[in-house]
Amino acid sequence: MILKGKKGIIFGALNDKSIAWQVALKAHEQGAEFVLTNAPIAMRMGEINNLAANCGNAQVISCDVSKTEDMENLVEKSMEILGGQVDFVLHSVGMSLNIRKGRDYADVDYKFMHDTLDISSISFHRLMQTLWKKDAMKDWGSIVALTYIGAQRVFPDYHEMGDAKSLLESYARGFGYRFGKEKKVRVNTISQSPTKTTAGSGVKGFGDFFDYADALSPLGNASADACAEYCLSLFSDFTRMVTMQNLFHDGGFSNTGFSYDVFKLIENKNEGGAE
Repeated sequence: MILKGKKGIIFGALNDKSIAWQVALKAHEQGAEFVLTNAPIAMRMGEINNLAANCGNAQVISCDVSKTEDMENLVEKSMEILGGQVDFVLHSVGMSLNIRKGRDYADVDYKFMHDTLDISSISFHRLMQTLWKKDAMKDWGSIVALTYIGAQRVFPDYHEMGDAKSLLESYARGFGYRFGKEKKVRVNTISQSPTKTTAGSGVKGFGDFFDYADALSPLGNASADACAEYCLSLFSDFTRMVTMQNLFHDGGFSNTGFSYDVFKLIENKNEGGAE
């Protein structure tokens, strides 16, 4: 078991479609102990308690990631529950109010945008700053956040989340340097394929883009299950010298410019529309 004896904190397990949910199940299978956390509104849905029961009755702590006091409470209580410093942390948090409200990128509500950045990006800095100040990470520990290639490329309907993910990745480099130099802790982001999570499916045109990415990628889209396995590899001791990286886990999408399968997909959709 590659995580036997390791302890951590997992953010963002909303339901069984969530990547964080799959990470928790697999981390438990591999011998890890951890605390689960999500926003108060997500906690009220109750599904995370089912996950906790399937993970050795893991403790669940509510945390509004936009509030420093909540983050401090989470880290302090996690250290109490787990008996000290932690080995790994997963940040799997993202939300765009402008997308939810159907606002165009050229007509955003800036209060909504501020909230988007605070929840989806600044929360990662807030998390790492709290871990830093509380000296909560063990030497050679690992901090991982989930991101998307919309940080580097324009996908119109991905909207302000592209900006948010770009900022998130920058924080991984900035804090990754400090954590590496001072505490021998790794910080990385995983740029995942389009995935049929609750959040991802809420983006306009997601179904069509999911099919496009699957057709373009030589290996097809990476599943939530496969992403969870990749996360575990970064939590493990097998990747001790990997840090400050944005790691593409997308079946080759990020390096592929052309595929005949995309043309076949378009032809099939056009034929279907003509009937």
